[in-house]
Amino acid sequence: MITVLKSSDNTQQKLQEILQRNQTEKNDIQQIVNDIVYDVKKNGDEALFRYTKEFDKIELTHQTVQVTEEEIKYAYTQVEQNLIKVIQKAAKRIKQFHEKQKLNSWLEPSENGEMMGQLIRPLEKVGIYVPGGKASYPSSVLMNAIPASVAGVSEIIMVTPAKKDGRVTPTTLVAAKEAGVTKIYKVGGAQAIAALAYGSTCIPKVDKICGPGNIYVALAKKSVYGQVNIDSVAGPSEILVIADDTANPVYVAADMLSQAEHDEMASAMLVTDSQILAEAVQKELQRQTALLPRKEIIEKSLKNYGLIVIAKDMQQACALGNIIAPEHMEICTKEPFSLLPKIKNAGAIFLGEYTPEPLGDYMAGPNHVLPTGGTARFFSPLSIDDFIKKSSILSFSKEALLELAEDIVTFAQAEGLTAHANAVKVRKP
Repeated sequence: MITVLKSSDNTQQKLQEILQRNQTEKNDIQQIVNDIVYDVKKNGDEALFRYTKEFDKIELTHQTVQVTEEEIKYAYTQVEQNLIKVIQKAAKRIKQFHEKQKLNSWLEPSENGEMMGQLIRPLEKVGIYVPGGKASYPSSVLMNAIPASVAGVSEIIMVTPAKKDGRVTPTTLVAAKEAGVTKIYKVGGAQAIAALAYGSTCIPKVDKICGPGNIYVALAKKSVYGQVNIDSVAGPSEILVIADDTANPVYVAADMLSQAEHDEMASAMLVTDSQILAEAVQKELQRQTALLPRKEIIEKSLKNYGLIVIAKDMQQACALGNIIAPEHMEICTKEPFSLLPKIKNAGAIFLGEYTPEPLGDYMAGPNHVLPTGGTARFFSPLSIDDFIKKSSILSFSKEALLELAEDIVTFAQAEGLTAHANAVKVRKP
């Protein structure tokens, strides 16, 4: 059901198979997506509505494409009050966490006439993609829109496919309202990404596009990158649990399964220095999987991309963790904080057996939009930084410039840029 290896086995090869799985490397789909993107770029709303009718079976017009205030109010009547309170509580916690990430502009003068600094401004317009149709992911709405709102983005434009009745899923609308989304449009797929990137009569062009989606959405984001910024081209979800012989195999297995149920390409891994724990978790994975509704998806995920590695010690376990650079890393050991200094690469680190991954998905506060596929080596979780831009500030007096004039001229001439040198020379007495 799940591959079990000792660290002395060919562990690296199996890890590479897992890390290199990538659903976006499908050239046939990329060409389809590119054609859709170009069509929407060229024909705007006409193409957008045409694809919505073809793929989602919904007739849209300029009058019906945007969600109205009345529809949002109606959505609140369709969601249980307890769930609304949970969404509001999650929104508050996410907001509080991200407010701590705020940066301030600064300007620092010096006695010799130099003044330098940094100007920080929010992006003006951001697009948020939210999967729709049969699915409902209010947590994704909160995690993408709240950091943008806290950063000060003035327009947060959300796109999401409507259901067959022409309405957007009520929980999605409630979450959008609580998160500070300013406009919502009933479109999805590659065509929605194209509309956000290039603009149309009804959908404004944005500066950045964030949010998860299927392969068509992921490839469309990849296609428009450069025209606009994007958060990332996200890969399948993953979890790595680092555990010793004190870990509870029931908890470890349950947490691994919480990611394996996402889709068949999700990856659940355990690295432990305990043969006994490895065997116990293997049995628990089988027992719990049999009880879960998404059993078929889980079994394929574990068979193809699941892995248990028996390391010689915790030092080696952490080293393997840094190679994997997982989206989610749980440390379930007797003293989890003692391993924290050894961890270099991870999207989010969950310390202790009472800090399961779903806590981070929904209620803790840190963002659940995390780097996947080993990209935690160089990418970070979605944050305030994704919704701001920075400008450098420079102001020199005549005296301050003259102190550096000869150095600038020397540098410019060394690069063969005589006009650069001249721009300084003309200012010299």
